Amino acid sequence: MYSDPKECLYCTDNQTQHDLMIQFAELRVSRAFLFKEQTYRGRCLVAYNGHVNDLNELSDDERNKFMADVAQVTRAMQRAFNPEKINYGAYSDKLSHLHFHLAPKYVDGPDYGGTFQMNPGKVYLSDEEYQQLINKIKENLD
Repeated sequence: MYSDPKECLYCTDNQTQHDLMIQFAELRVSRAFLFKEQTYRGRCLVAYNGHVNDLNELSDDERNKFMADVAQVTRAMQRAFNPEKINYGAYSDKLSHLHFHLAPKYVDGPDYGGTFQMNPGKVYLSDEEYQQLINKIKENLD
């Protein structure tokens, strides 16, 4: 299923996007977002700037830049929150726009040792708390 860019969550910068996540950085070829549902403390998402469905649609250079963006955000998350592991998810079954979910996992935390839930709908924060998480990530984003 290939979606229309005019209806794409990442291409249109629409209200649904704003309800789900907060953009905090423009990177080489992508944008970084903090996911509003914070069951996995510090969870982020990196979305490719162009409307492509899969990594295999990118040139080697663009793919390398995108994966460098993903690695840059995960390094910042690791420094900021010190999770035991960061899980990566790139499904795009229902939304055909290349993006990676980055879910920090903590020992004794939710779903440790298993697959993270896409949107458990359990933990939402105040605007100030979201900004604190963003600031911690941005302080470590180099």
